[in-house]
Amino acid sequence: MWNEPYLETCCRAALHRLCLAGEHGRPSGLQDDPCLARMRGMGFVAATGSGRFVVTDEGAARHATEVLKQKPAIGKGA
Repeated sequence: MWNEPYLETCCRAALHRLCLAGEHGRPSGLQDDPCLARMRGMGFVAATGSGRFVVTDEGAARHATEVLKQKPAIGKGA
């Protein structure tokens, strides 16, 4: 059963760019702000106090399965 929120192509691309940016994240004010704001509401992205976006653990997991096409881990302890 599919129970994950749908990510538009633009949001998947923005999530990928965010993951590529690493721990420093991406600054706000770029063209992908609407996607990053949308994914912030989904819990995939967090905003820092310095006006940057960073990926959350949930966002990194979604990136791995949806963008990198890795199989999801079965259970948290596996």
